[in-house]
Amino acid sequence: DRAQLPAVFFKARAMRLRGKIADGLLVRAFGKLTLYETSGKYQMVVEELAPAGLGALELALAQLRERLAKEGLFDAARKRPIPRFPRAIGIVTSPTGAVIHDIRNIARRRFPSLPLVLVPVRVQGEGAAEEIAAGIEAMNAWGGVDLLIVGRGGGSIEDLWAFNEERVVRAIAASRIPVISAVGHEVDVTLADLAADLRAPTPSAAAEIAVPDGREISARVQGLFDSLRRALLRTSEIRREHFRRLVGSYGLRLPDHTT
Repeated sequence: DRAQLPAVFFKARAMRLRGKIADGLLVRAFGKLTLYETSGKYQMVVEELAPAGLGALELALAQLRERLAKEGLFDAARKRPIPRFPRAIGIVTSPTGAVIHDIRNIARRRFPSLPLVLVPVRVQGEGAAEEIAAGIEAMNAWGGVDLLIVGRGGGSIEDLWAFNEERVVRAIAASRIPVISAVGHEVDVTLADLAADLRAPTPSAAAEIAVPDGREISARVQGLFDSLRRALLRTSEIRREHFRRLVGSYGLRLPDHTT
């Protein structure tokens, strides 16, 4: 703990670092030793830094969450209501995963004629966050849907990490279209969930929330129609009774006796 080794961490590498390095933080450094021949000194060229003790991902997540929370991206006041009867729903997820199949099956059962627009993206690995954010932005630029579902199935923190990336969080927060986040299982909470207008515990639950129940709507419309029909019949009967009273009144039966 009293030894020193000069080290350098080049900007190109540092820009890919998750989380923020601060004074006093205990870290593990990975890289290679080089010899600075001019002075005859060794130094370490750092290629990767990982916090010691607390995992790198957990630390990065905590730091990013705190920073974005201070900007107000997670505030309840900025969240918009979810439309009850969307004309079309956009889905930003993998085209091959179980999520899109579950949403389609639920939509087919609840409201078969409701259009679903899939934005196929990678939801895991290198480049996934950029694709997810670009998909959200593309839907906003097009404007052909009233609601977005953004999500994927369950997994480890590494599997779900794309939905913790700042690029995705900012795209959700900037979306003019209301967003339902449906990432993983109920116990999984990502920064995308916090930024979204509504967090669904699972993708299937998101579909249940987003897609109106056609049978329920039909029953409600039929109930309103029946109420209107009864009201019209009652009004008609009242008018008919009033007319019968007028016809049978003294003035109409003996008009010559009136002045």
